[in-house]
Amino acid sequence: MRGNVFIAGLGLIGGSLAKAIKKAHPGAHVIGFDLRESELGLAEALDIIDEKAASFEEGAKSADLIIIAVPVLKTEEMIEKLARIQLKKDVLVTDTGSTKSRIMKRARLLEEQGVAFIGGHPMAGSHKSGVAAAKELLFENAFYLLTPGGAAEEKHLAILKKWLEGTRAKILEVTAEMHDEMTGVISHFPHIIAASLVHQARKFNAENPLIERLAAGGFRDITRIASSNPEMWKDISLHNKEVLMTLLSDWRDEMNSVLSILEQEDELGLYNYFNDAKVFRDGLPPSSQGAIPAFYELYVDVPDYPGVISELTGYLADERISITNIRIVETREDVFGVLVISFQNEKDRLRAKQCIEQKTTYDLFLA
Repeated sequence: MRGNVFIAGLGLIGGSLAKAIKKAHPGAHVIGFDLRESELGLAEALDIIDEKAASFEEGAKSADLIIIAVPVLKTEEMIEKLARIQLKKDVLVTDTGSTKSRIMKRARLLEEQGVAFIGGHPMAGSHKSGVAAAKELLFENAFYLLTPGGAAEEKHLAILKKWLEGTRAKILEVTAEMHDEMTGVISHFPHIIAASLVHQARKFNAENPLIERLAAGGFRDITRIASSNPEMWKDISLHNKEVLMTLLSDWRDEMNSVLSILEQEDELGLYNYFNDAKVFRDGLPPSSQGAIPAFYELYVDVPDYPGVISELTGYLADERISITNIRIVETREDVFGVLVISFQNEKDRLRAKQCIEQKTTYDLFLA
């Protein structure tokens, strides 16, 4: 594919899309724009983009493909701006927002002018943020959902899929309503629940500071998504408000049901409740990427002596295995610490496990 690709928003997602497109389509000319001059300059310095746009309007005017890769509220604003710009004939516009219904409604401004808009949502992420963390295979094996607008024809979908082939993502077409319901259930709603669990622990911690120390283990892991960008999740929650209100109402009924089981000391009911959850959870695909970015973590029981962490990371460095995060979990003071090492993908995690098993006698297990 040849042509001008304009990417507005050069964070992790926009930068990774730029790299994937440049890799798969050497004939493409990638133009970048970001309100943060530092990110824009870094994207150019790292050769992630070929050219900096002087402004959003200038970048859009010359584009054959426009990718809006900014938070959802900003996406609506940029769509409104595009509707006031004289764009190239046959230009194709898409976005990367985590909600779709409101964005697709706003995109009617473009459709009224005959501009094809296809909503997009690459369901991938990373521990890191910003254009410096961008990588061309961020979306490999991840789901990439497309929601075609009214002016989008089959040829437009085919063109966009061709542009995106370098992502190596699993591209699916769904309606905007179906998208928001599905991502509400398995992404947006869990973020609210994780935040609420943390709030509950914080309240108890005010009376018993030991809570904070005990929460350093499993509790910290199951609530890790509560550490996500609060500004972004504020916008997503407001955009998908109707779906989330329904889900929260259903959750209240679910918790009332559990409360009733406990009050009645219904042993069989409790067993079935936990067992049914276990059966469904165990049946989920173990390796596919979903709406919540996977954290590929390796747990290592390490002895307490100086240099043990540098020793382990040295083994991994010798094998050219990159890590994205490392931390120690201690839930008891009289036992070894557990070293948690995070990787970018499953391949690196398995290579690391094999490496450490060959070099040491430490116990290891996968998260």
